[in-house]
Amino acid sequence: MTTPFDAEQPESEDPLALFHLWMTAAAETEPNDPDAVSLATATADGAPSVRMVLMKRLDARGFSFYTNAESQKGRELAANPRAAMCFHWKTQRRQVRIQGIVRQLPPEDADAYFNTRSRMSRIGALASAQSRPLASRADLEAAAQNLAARYPDEVPRPEYWRGYLLAPQRIEFWQQGEYRLHDRILFTLTEGRWQKTRLFP
Repeated sequence: MTTPFDAEQPESEDPLALFHLWMTAAAETEPNDPDAVSLATATADGAPSVRMVLMKRLDARGFSFYTNAESQKGRELAANPRAAMCFHWKTQRRQVRIQGIVRQLPPEDADAYFNTRSRMSRIGALASAQSRPLASRADLEAAAQNLAARYPDEVPRPEYWRGYLLAPQRIEFWQQGEYRLHDRILFTLTEGRWQKTRLFP
């Protein structure tokens, strides 16, 4: 049976090219947010936490996402820049697991993406003190209304709203197989080159 890792497929030697193929396939079948990914971070002493974010760009540098730098994940990334992602496309019966080092993107990257968001999404970023205690939903809505009145046109990107890049060191592709004989292919970055290994399921 031909698998997604058939040796005749040249993209199977390049994990980023293979990821693009899988993402394109997922975009055609996933009902919501094929770019949704679980992001795992940890404190300096190793206590983990995980949440869903949206991966906004993949290029030769790695996987980009945006968030409030003062949130729990922002604070954890500042203390411990190692992180992991897991994409799960149920309709495709596929997963991709990624591990690597996270660094902040330049401010101009954050500006460029922030300005593509809807006006009220930008207002929301200003209104939210992400991950900190909130007395009531009414307080959040009032803050958003006040900011919408304050910024009727251009909405400035708050300094704490930043872009992050996960530069991958390991990328594993998982394809469901019959009788739990799944395909698992691990790519490991070694001295600037990707090494491919097939793993037992």
